[in-house]
Amino acid sequence: MRPDGPAMAAPEESLRKRKTGHSAPEPEAPPAPGRDPAGSPAHLHAGTFWLTRIVLLKALAFVYFVAFLVAFHQNKQLIGDRGLLPCSAYLRSVQQYFRGRVGWDALSYAPTVLWLMDWSDMNSNLDLLALLGLGVSAFVLITGCANMLLMVALWGLYMSLVNVGQIWYSFGWESQLLETGFLGIFLCPLWTLSRLPRHTPTSRIVLWGFRWLIFRIMLGAGLIKIRGDQCWRDLTCMDFHYETQPVPNPMAYYLHRSPWWFHRFETLSNHFIELLVPFFLFLGRRACVVHGVLQILFQAVLIVSGNLSFLNWLTMVPSLACFDDATLGFLFPSGPGSLKDRVLQLQRETRGARPEPRFSSAVRRAANVSLGVLLAWLSVPVVLNLMSSRQVMNTSFNPLRIVNTYGAFGSVTKERTEVVLQGTASPNASAPDAVWEDFEFKCKPGDPSRRPCLISPYHYRLDWLMWFAAFQTYEHNEWILRLAAKLLAGDTAALSLLAHSPFEGRPPPRWVRGEHYQYKFSRPGGSHAAQGKWWVRKRIGAYFPPLGLEELRAYFRDRGEPLPEPL
Repeated sequence: MRPDGPAMAAPEESLRKRKTGHSAPEPEAPPAPGRDPAGSPAHLHAGTFWLTRIVLLKALAFVYFVAFLVAFHQNKQLIGDRGLLPCSAYLRSVQQYFRGRVGWDALSYAPTVLWLMDWSDMNSNLDLLALLGLGVSAFVLITGCANMLLMVALWGLYMSLVNVGQIWYSFGWESQLLETGFLGIFLCPLWTLSRLPRHTPTSRIVLWGFRWLIFRIMLGAGLIKIRGDQCWRDLTCMDFHYETQPVPNPMAYYLHRSPWWFHRFETLSNHFIELLVPFFLFLGRRACVVHGVLQILFQAVLIVSGNLSFLNWLTMVPSLACFDDATLGFLFPSGPGSLKDRVLQLQRETRGARPEPRFSSAVRRAANVSLGVLLAWLSVPVVLNLMSSRQVMNTSFNPLRIVNTYGAFGSVTKERTEVVLQGTASPNASAPDAVWEDFEFKCKPGDPSRRPCLISPYHYRLDWLMWFAAFQTYEHNEWILRLAAKLLAGDTAALSLLAHSPFEGRPPPRWVRGEHYQYKFSRPGGSHAAQGKWWVRKRIGAYFPPLGLEELRAYFRDRGEPLPEPL
């Protein structure tokens, strides 16, 4: 019988042993993927940003998704066909201002794709834009894949909503999302849908665009405070902030009662984070990483202590550009075929090797350089604003909102006031026996026994505007009279913006009025807290007098608008 392979090889092996005195060494096996030649787990090298791009895109897509979700749920009631401030009326006013033409002047004043759509059913248009944004952002969030076309779509869709949103979209985080989203376009390849597009490494110019954005956001916020309210300089602002911020959350109730020394520490920490830490960006890799960590922790603290829409979540996004693959590697699983392993292979292949000349790479470099020049040019008025003693915050210097100036809480209100809308079914609003019942909003303080809400990163736009209305007059916020008219008419769209109507299942009220109250947090363990009250309120006076539909008829007629009719 013929012997098998190992038996035949045995004499040859014995002969080698006799000649050399030892066994021949076996050839070394190649290192396993994800491990170095010694067999220990391989570590990603610093200086590349493949994983950074994935994290940035997912974080940006998450914020886009929340923003479009808010738009889908609230736009019809706020700017739809029967909204409080219809966007079709706004677009007509812009068109009339430019002599009735929809030309370059009108388009540049209010860039929006709604110019090209049928205005007869604006509700459907608004829903279409929001649903498209939800679909694209969900795809990027789930897969981590994006190209320039998808990111342009997200940016264009949201810009189309912001530019017709009027006062409901007048906050700094709208411009901040547009600027962040514009930078996100240049993170991606033109066509390719891949999490690791081999021929499109993350551009350093784009990364520095994100870093320049977070630098301006934080420094602008710090400077506006130092130049603004005296309480930021004497370290007392945090004595009031938790109670008087736009929409407090449950944690704010307890933080408000912190010791005085803790509030001083908070204010000093705020100044350190906003005025000094931004300069860490320019002190090398390690300092840049420290900057990113501190800024993200700072935003996390703000998320825990208040409902500031998606602002703090959005502010985390450019901070992620401070981290390279070596820093973010711990977030990704290791193993053959994993993202981390594939990035390691890319690092090995490209380390010390000159990239092959490609036409697409040359175009990409030209686009990135052009982006850098554009950002530098548009930053000139922003830098001048930062240096000015008359600094303004949350301002755009171009219609596309590519580079903006930011800031928050330049002044802190020391007393919280609220507008409480009330209705009565009494035929005589002045009768002593008229029973006035409160309309309850979704999140803003109303019923003293209702626990403060926790909604961040979601956002109720009407509740936020009611905070501004409370320390102005109704003449400065005419939309509140439109809201009163819709409550008198029992408008279901307007009522959907509220948490509770006391007239649900009953005819609409005959009269609606606005009452002005002062609100203070109850003291934990005190008598009001024992009764289940989170707030203690005291009436200041009337915000606007009792109004019926007939009293509002002249107001709507003078503005050429139809008076809401009971449904």
